[in-house]
Amino acid sequence: LKDFMSASNGKTYKNINKSSQIRKLEKKLKREQRSLSRKYENYKKHNKNLKGVAIRQNIQKQKLKVQKLHQRLDNIRTDYVNKVISELVKTKPMWITIEDLNISGMMKNRHISKAIAQQKFFEFRTKLLAKCKEYGIELRVVDRFYPSSKTCHNCGCIKSDLKLSDRTYHCCECGYTEDRDYNASLNLRDCLTYKIA
Repeated sequence: LKDFMSASNGKTYKNINKSSQIRKLEKKLKREQRSLSRKYENYKKHNKNLKGVAIRQNIQKQKLKVQKLHQRLDNIRTDYVNKVISELVKTKPMWITIEDLNISGMMKNRHISKAIAQQKFFEFRTKLLAKCKEYGIELRVVDRFYPSSKTCHNCGCIKSDLKLSDRTYHCCECGYTEDRDYNASLNLRDCLTYKIA
């Protein structure tokens, strides 16, 4: 996942999980989880004697460390989602169009499932809907089968052989070249078939 979101005004919201702060915390979390795992293994060996009692207390302390790191990571991601929504809504557009993504289908791909889960797409959609209702903005949801990424914004030609690895959209018919996500955002903005959330 290159970016969190691309807007039709040309603004791109970066993927917060690629920031140095998150990466440092993820690295720390890995170390603390390894330490917790080792403590559990020691406890299995010594749970009959007095040493096992001390190990059990250390396990509780280590668990708390891991939980705090999980909470901190979750708070950073939630805060970022809130900031993006706030920035979108404060421009007071007449409508906002989003795509209905098949998140459960994406989660089945083990290569990208962790990255998808960390993006908090469902939380983003729920909070965006609440904010849109608060500000009186129409939230349009385009069907998941609408070929937003595969359609050329310039001539409307559909490129059916577009792969996920192709980050730049190049139209064979008119020669239009643009960033894949920005092209998709323009198509979603101009889409006439949608449901109002």
